[in-house]
Amino acid sequence: MAENTSKNAIVTGASSGIGAATVRQLRRNGWNVIAVARREDRLAQLAQETGATPFTVDVTVSEDIERLRTFATETFKTSGGLDTLVNIAGGARGVDSVANGNEDDWDWMYQVNVLGTLKVLKAFLPDLRQHGFGTVLNLTSTAGHTAYEGGAGYNAAKFGQHALTGALRLEEAEHNIRVIEVAPGMVRTDEFTVNRLGGNQEAADAVYQGVDKPLTAEDVAEVVAYAVGLPHHINLDQIVMRPVAQAAAHKVIRR
Repeated sequence: MAENTSKNAIVTGASSGIGAATVRQLRRNGWNVIAVARREDRLAQLAQETGATPFTVDVTVSEDIERLRTFATETFKTSGGLDTLVNIAGGARGVDSVANGNEDDWDWMYQVNVLGTLKVLKAFLPDLRQHGFGTVLNLTSTAGHTAYEGGAGYNAAKFGQHALTGALRLEEAEHNIRVIEVAPGMVRTDEFTVNRLGGNQEAADAVYQGVDKPLTAEDVAEVVAYAVGLPHHINLDQIVMRPVAQAAAHKVIRR
């Protein structure tokens, strides 16, 4: 079988943060990209900036995903078909203890991080198998590897996505689909922590106070683009990335 020569990707969660940065990096690297998210205005701005193709989707809605599949099939029809699926969409809400867990927040995190990833995968795995050189990259988190106080809901969702990714790798190897997990630690973006803390900018800023150079969305995007851009026979199964100041989930150097 000849090596994969097409560079056609779908990136979810593309309206901000790591998703938007990943679209920018892949476009700089010469990829054809469908940028997917809920916020149409943000996608339009990103498309104008990068030349990516925007498509408005809520990854938790099956009908939206089916529309996306039809659109992607047509978009990539003359350039070799879809070969790479980058699942960035996700998020966190709240820092409640288990005893005080907000069930609505837990449900939202599970729907977006786990079931949203599942819905996108179910829709596009047939296309990736047919292509012959498929790649799936799931952005998880170190929160999916190590639990911490106040993080149980997000831990549960990201542990679930981490487990899904591991099982997928075992199931799809026979179809020549490589499955990559990128698990960042402390990343400072414009929206993630603010959204998690209910819009409290002051509290969000305090999370990073005194930390020398937390990761940026661009840092993560560079790693994502590197992983999917390697020759197809090389699979970076799991990449854990943190700032040097974060020696472990429980140890952060603040100066």
